[in-house]
Amino acid sequence: MDVTLHLAQDPDADRLLGRSPLAALTGMLLDQQIPMEWAFKGPATIAQRLGADDLDAHEIAAYDPEAFAALLSEKPAVHRYPGSMAGRIQQLCRYLVEHYDGDAEAVWRDVDDGKELLKRLQDLPGFGKQKAQIFLALLGKRLGVRPSGWREAAGAYGEEKSFRSVADITGPESLAKVRAHKQEMKAAAKAAKAAKNTRA
Repeated sequence: MDVTLHLAQDPDADRLLGRSPLAALTGMLLDQQIPMEWAFKGPATIAQRLGADDLDAHEIAAYDPEAFAALLSEKPAVHRYPGSMAGRIQQLCRYLVEHYDGDAEAVWRDVDDGKELLKRLQDLPGFGKQKAQIFLALLGKRLGVRPSGWREAAGAYGEEKSFRSVADITGPESLAKVRAHKQEMKAAAKAAKAAKNTRA
């Protein structure tokens, strides 16, 4: 796995995401309630604070939880909720150590088809169906991981030429399109909620 991603919009952070399966998974885990670039810059910031050039699942799983939370809370914080996200990252790493000997790439390396890959991703702590589908689409569209049926398993996120998620970002222009799509979806959800409340 060695491709250039454009998710953090920061060359060093993006290089790490493109070569490190664990960094990519961690960025995806962090991608909630904060801007996408902030989330995907997180893995590089964590590695830097650990004095390493990559993340190590064994090291993070065994790290003292309070010290790891403090590491993520240092200014600038890795996430809006650094304490709870530190716990989630450690949970993810413990799961990877327990089930994949700490090798994040093993989650998708020998997978038979898209359906199985989606199940494996959904089994990861912190990955609901939507997050798992988006990451599956990212693997297929950007990282060359394409087991049979991967697009179907990724649902709408697997569609070609769509601008729905991080899986569709190749640079500033597509980032703007994805952001616009997300704002549309948010506005639609808000309108639906308001309509529902009016009827109630």
